[in-house]
Amino acid sequence: MENHGSLKAYTIGFIFSIILTVIPLMLVLNHVFAKNILLASILGMAVLQFFIQLFFFMHIKDGEKPRYNVMALILGIVFVITIVAGSIWIMTFNSQVQ
Repeated sequence: MENHGSLKAYTIGFIFSIILTVIPLMLVLNHVFAKNILLASILGMAVLQFFIQLFFFMHIKDGEKPRYNVMALILGIVFVITIVAGSIWIMTFNSQVQ
């Protein structure tokens, strides 16, 4: 039977996830920063939350062959970046056509 993490690890990951969700919410609701700084801080919190999810819940560093997990993750990230960048490029191009 594989080790899928302890209650302590899940609790720590859950608490970090809640904190990284509440902080951007409070920043938006209280209008703490200007728009650009707010967007950057939300993006930063999202990236941190992504890594929390990977390490605490998806166990990306655990297992016999973690290298394959990381390679699959990188491929998925490349796909997402390609789709998002392509969509933004197409939407920008279409908005300029009159």
